[in-house]
Amino acid sequence: MNVILFEKKPDGELRQLEERTWTMNMVTALEHVNYIVAGGQEYETIEGRLNVDSGKLELLLVPMRNV
Repeated sequence: MNVILFEKKPDGELRQLEERTWTMNMVTALEHVNYIVAGGQEYETIEGRLNVDSGKLELLLVPMRNV
């Protein structure tokens, strides 16, 4: 399944981080995880949307602050 990762910026703007094909095991793992690492950055998963028109899963993420 194609998955699109969107970053929600502090001002509310959305920025597409990437789009790639995920295995069904990766999609299923979303039931058990709250955080995703993409491009070396950790993000918290806020919500997901299945876009049936495009056949893609869209995930809304916010970046975690590195301490």
